[in-house]
This record gives sequence, C-alpha cells and structure tokens, in this order.
Amino acid sequence: MTSSTPPTVHDLVDRLESDADRDADPATTPDVGVIMGSDSDLDVMQGAFDALDELGFAEQTDFADPPDARFTYESYVVSAHRTPELLYAYGETAADRGLDVVIAGAGGKSADLPNMTASIAYPIPVVGVPVQEKSVDSVIGMPTGAPIVAVDAGKSFNAALSAAQILAREHETLRDRLVDYHDGLQGDVAAVSAALHDRGVDGFRADRDE
Repeated sequence: MTSSTPPTVHDLVDRLESDADRDADPATTPDVGVIMGSDSDLDVMQGAFDALDELGFAEQTDFADPPDARFTYESYVVSAHRTPELLYAYGETAADRGLDVVIAGAGGKSADLPNMTASIAYPIPVVGVPVQEKSVDSVIGMPTGAPIVAVDAGKSFNAALSAAQILAREHETLRDRLVDYHDGLQGDVAAVSAALHDRGVDGFRADRDE
C-alpha cells in the first residue's frame, strides 16, 4: 500500500481480509509469518530473519506480487494489547492467506502475542519467542489443549529453524537445506577442534586474535 497517509489498523485488517479472499496459489503465498509486539523487538527478532535468509527464504512484502523464491516469509507488528482487532484478523486469516507456521515474538511480563496467536490461528503451529527473560513464563504458560512451541529468551534464530523443520516435513528441498546447514555447523566445530589441538592453546589464541 503506497500512500502519503499512514495506514490505520482498520486498513491493515482490510488488507489481511482482502488477501485471504484472493484464494491464491499456496506456492505464491508466504510460508512463514513473523510477527512482533513492537518494532522495539526487531533487533531480537532479526535472528529469525537471518535464519530464514540463510535457508533461502525471501521476504514477501506484496501479497499479490510474490518474489521468485519458492519459500517466503512476511513480517508485521501486531500488538496483543494495543491492536487486538489486528491480532484477531491476523490469526483468523492466517490459513486462508497460505501461512503454514507463525513465529511470534513479544516482550514484557505480559507477553501475550504468541499465546493469543496460537489460540486464534489454531491449528497452524506457532513458535513463540520471549524477547526478554521476564517474558518466558508468559509465553510458555499455555494450558493443556492449547499448544505452543517456544524457544528460550531471545533465540529467534532457533525459532526460525523450528519453523523450517515443520515445513520440511512436506518439502524435501527445505529438509536438504536444513541438513546442509547442520553439516556446516559440524564442519566449523571440527575445524576449530583440529586447530586448537594442532596449534596448541597459545598458538590457537594467537591465530584467533589476529
């Protein structure tokens, strides 16, 4: 939406509902939704974007004009407390807009965005990210029958990997990318281990500090 006037919450709700009514080909819709309670959470949630980029996802900023990449993600700020109407619209339209999994990050002691999204968007899986340590109990505190997957405080990178693992059950391409990523981590550890042993502690420190 291009306009000199900033969109209102109602404009965003209308956009989500309009996108849901398009009956778009699932191959052209965002696979992962990344939402956060405030733009102040962006630095923490950046890890999720980094992980998705690492796995070959592209950001989709226009529902009607998807990027060439097969796997994509979208991003929104959705406040559970300040914009409940937007939260409900996001969760209620998630399936019709083609989302397969949502990553939701929120901070503060009352970090309700992940939990509420999991309830509204059910059965779409939601991976919750407590933006701060004090947010952990709120994010993981769901009752029996209302599931949510959650990572540790600030671990949005892991949240995105979990989202990709969910998608990989149906997409072998993503499974292969996840395996390649994991193999790369193993290779890094092996290289460091060999260098530490072969160079000795002092030599290893000297090489690392150069």
